[in-house]
Amino acid sequence: MDQTVADLRKDYTLQDFNEIDANPNPFNQFQTWFAQALAAQLLEPNAMTIATTTPDGKPSARMVLLKDFDERGFVFFTNYNSRKGQELAENPQAALVFWWAELERQVRITGRVEKTAENESDYYFDSRPANSRLGAWASNQSEVIVSREFLEQRLREFQQQYANQEVPRPPHWGGLRVIPTEIEFWQGRPSRLHDRLLYTRLDDGGWKIERLSP
Repeated sequence: MDQTVADLRKDYTLQDFNEIDANPNPFNQFQTWFAQALAAQLLEPNAMTIATTTPDGKPSARMVLLKDFDERGFVFFTNYNSRKGQELAENPQAALVFWWAELERQVRITGRVEKTAENESDYYFDSRPANSRLGAWASNQSEVIVSREFLEQRLREFQQQYANQEVPRPPHWGGLRVIPTEIEFWQGRPSRLHDRLLYTRLDDGGWKIERLSP
């Protein structure tokens, strides 16, 4: 191997991100950047890391898919009994990270987490492909299982159980909304002097914008 990990580097030169260009509403700014990620045909632009912690501060992180966002927050769906579901039930705070490498952009979000309304979870669940709905029943997410065959057998059992009928949403499955208190927009720049604009929610519901040193 001729190149070491320490040698890997890229200079970011595509564009800048200045205060004059920033929308005063971070949700509108996110909508602009997300639309550009879609237009660039990035692979799964809605993929995001979500970081959670246990009550004693032990962190964990994984990739999930953003499924909705508006001024109420950023929504994803999961098994509430999964590790992240249990951690968020005990400590309802989370951090999200979007990384759009081709655009040399990153968005970081932190905030509290709450369950979506039942009808929101029902609406999204009903829109999923049939086997994805059945998979929500078959998988006790994050639990240890004996084999792949065990999981596939559980899927076959639920396929038989719900043959020729609608698959209801499991009571342990639904949406979670991250309600941001901070949103940071990061644009890569040359010489590692990146543009970082941090939006912080104020007590009156407005937002303060500050530039951070890279």
